[in-house]
Amino acid sequence: MARRQHVPWKAAGAASEERHSADEVVRETGWVFNNVVGSRLTLADFVSTGDHETGAYLHAFGLSDDATGEHTLVEIGSGIGRMTAGLSRMFGRVYACDLDAAFLERCRETVAQFGEPARLITRHVADGRHLPIEDDTADLTFSYITLQHCQHDDALALIREAVRVTKPGGAIAVNLRTWVGRDVMLWPLGKMMRAMWRIPGFGPWVARRRFATRLGWQANRLSPAEVLPVVDGLRDVAIFRSPQRRPFHIEGAADRTFDGINRSHWWLVARVT
Repeated sequence: MARRQHVPWKAAGAASEERHSADEVVRETGWVFNNVVGSRLTLADFVSTGDHETGAYLHAFGLSDDATGEHTLVEIGSGIGRMTAGLSRMFGRVYACDLDAAFLERCRETVAQFGEPARLITRHVADGRHLPIEDDTADLTFSYITLQHCQHDDALALIREAVRVTKPGGAIAVNLRTWVGRDVMLWPLGKMMRAMWRIPGFGPWVARRRFATRLGWQANRLSPAEVLPVVDGLRDVAIFRSPQRRPFHIEGAADRTFDGINRSHWWLVARVT
């Protein structure tokens, strides 16, 4: 049975299949990937936002250098390719992974227009928790605004998968969401919304509404204290957070800040042993 938190992604994937132009797809599904909307939004605009964020994060984490063009990257949660296009220009090979096959088809189109399609390989994460990629494949495994939308155990499984597919000495950089004060209201409302998505007929319709998805798509909250004890094989661990948030005080993990990180988010950046 499909998990409730997958419903808006399946709905957006269906919407992407129904649209003829890539610009229409962005206008219909853009709010799923970067919360940008607008009747004049284009795929070029969409990719540009991904280019900006990707470059900023990799620079802040110290993960871009002169050798990047020879490296392999695995992206967990590519969507329709907002960041994948830019990543394909930066890395020698990119594995784009997503749970929706329609998104992967659109991702290939996006990279064909704005990236390096010869460097792209797509992988369908059919069960939402296992990457169909061999061990020790990636120099870097990267995930942005994806794991917060997974069921709790699936998110932890995907972090362990990120370690598995990354070469010894390679790096992982994965983005997660943790608790903030407003979750006292948002968390129960989100659970109610995800329950509504199961209602036949009405559920898929409301899942396409931006307000409903914004409320219900955040399927887990994971703190560093919950993640690090169950993820093995890491060294040089750093927790990147917003300067507006207090340190997490995790023993053995360096505390870092970056202005571009949302207060409710944090990044796990580490090397694989």
